[in-house]
Amino acid sequence: MSIKITGVGSCIPETKVKNADFLEHVFLNEDGTPIPGGNELIIKKFKKITGIEERRYAHNDLTASNLAGIAAENAINDAKLDRETLDYIIVAQNFGDVKYKNTQSDSVPSLASRVKNYLQIKNPSCVCYDVVFGCPGWLEGVIQAQAFIKAGIAKKCLVIGAETLSRVVDIHDRDSMIFSDGAGATIIEKVEDEHDNGIIAHESATYANDEAFYLTFEASYNQELKRETRYIKMNGRKIYNFALTYVPQAMKNCLDKSGYGINEVSKIFIHQANEKMDQAICERFYKLYEKEMPENVMPMSIAELGNSSVATLPTLLDLVKKNQLENQHIEKGDVVIFASVGAGMNINALVYKI
Repeated sequence: MSIKITGVGSCIPETKVKNADFLEHVFLNEDGTPIPGGNELIIKKFKKITGIEERRYAHNDLTASNLAGIAAENAINDAKLDRETLDYIIVAQNFGDVKYKNTQSDSVPSLASRVKNYLQIKNPSCVCYDVVFGCPGWLEGVIQAQAFIKAGIAKKCLVIGAETLSRVVDIHDRDSMIFSDGAGATIIEKVEDEHDNGIIAHESATYANDEAFYLTFEASYNQELKRETRYIKMNGRKIYNFALTYVPQAMKNCLDKSGYGINEVSKIFIHQANEKMDQAICERFYKLYEKEMPENVMPMSIAELGNSSVATLPTLLDLVKKNQLENQHIEKGDVVIFASVGAGMNINALVYKI
């Protein structure tokens, strides 16, 4: 028996927001003072560090659960699955549904229940719930789906990552340029085959002492705005150092548990958080084996899609599977690693054989 990803789908919004679109923004420091140097310099430095040139925003009439439903439909069609046979719908999200120009989050009912409604699934035994696990949420949902299947209480699960981060950013914070919207979905299924394919090993961890509040919800840097209204805030330097310290080791622990060697790894699907950080994480991972990082081992979508949190990994997988990223493809028998880091602070990794 194997537990495999049998279908992948995504919903990548059509609205493109380029770096130049931020030239007229008023960017402020945490204390409300203007950032010196002007926006051209701010954007130039931003591009150098993050690699982001543009990002996608959801259409005004869509929410995260709408994006999740579209991605789910695509994944179900890809798997050629009867939706009434799904045992679980797991939606990874962090901010619920936030309507356009509305700062209030809505998670009642759960986004997973909204997706079930969107898909018009009648089977009451299809159980729905949300996962709030920071950016690693989709991957943690996959790990949970595997556990349900191994325990014999499920055969088919739909795991989705969906977010509309553009609606929870402080427009006066330069970090707002990082975040984007999107959704990715996967069907996780028990498959009877003769091959050692599918999910091989996984690793998860939570660091919640000094690290718990590296990502938070805080007031705008604009002191004149309502202090009660909150926006996503992050301590970028501490997150960068944390990720470089702990994520490579988690990836190594996972690969070592899998029984596969570093030379057998074909691709690393890493959360699209920051191009410079992701590159450094993977380089450090290879150095743990005293190896140099191969070319084209790390597919990247962040330059065009930005950081859509829980959606980055499943949408990246969908793009590579469908040969929509230049010089990136996967084939049957490839050994790949998924890895993510995010608010909590949470880390996870998973070794998968295509």
